Amino acid sequence: MRPIPHARITPETLLRAYAMGVFPMAEGRDDPVIHWVDPLKRGIFPLDGFCISRSLGRSVAAADYEITVNCDFAGVLAGCADRDETWINAEIHALYLALHRAGFAHSLEVTTPGGLVGGVYGVALGAAFFGESMFSRRTDASKVALAWLVHRLRAGGFALFDTQFLTPHLARLGAVEIPRAEYHRRLEDALSRDATFTPAGYTPDRHSVRQRSTQTS
Repeated sequence: MRPIPHARITPETLLRAYAMGVFPMAEGRDDPVIHWVDPLKRGIFPLDGFCISRSLGRSVAAADYEITVNCDFAGVLAGCADRDETWINAEIHALYLALHRAGFAHSLEVTTPGGLVGGVYGVALGAAFFGESMFSRRTDASKVALAWLVHRLRAGGFALFDTQFLTPHLARLGAVEIPRAEYHRRLEDALSRDATFTPAGYTPDRHSVRQRSTQTS
């Protein structure tokens, strides 16, 4: 990882970094140093390969939650940072808020009558979506958010869903790992295309989100 001089960090710098295939991280909430990261292996979600288990399918089909988009970006960002170990320091937090105001960073929220229980956020450039983080305050809430997000990205014409790293949790949902060179090839292709996070006429329902994904036992 390469530290970034403080004076050079702007929302525009962050967008250029994404276009180059690198992303920011801090060592912790209270660490002021931000690093560029370009892993040797990159995690991605094949948009036609999201896996929904039977139990997750039941969670997606449940009627006790609502999905909203870009309605509480600050709440999702705060939820993602609210953990013992986080790479989101104060400066990164402010940068993503700025990208959201500029229309590049987006959130998908899972809410119940009791409030926000899960969500995911990321950055969209061309037909590439860079998933940054997700959180859950109840069982399967972050997985439900991912299922709805993948459905939305397909509908909006996205070609690449970057998850940065591959974790066992993401692998069970269908994420895979590809070499750095292959990732950069796919990124270049995705950046040359157009996509939208808010496609016109897009009105998904629980059944379509559940059925458009790969069913597993």
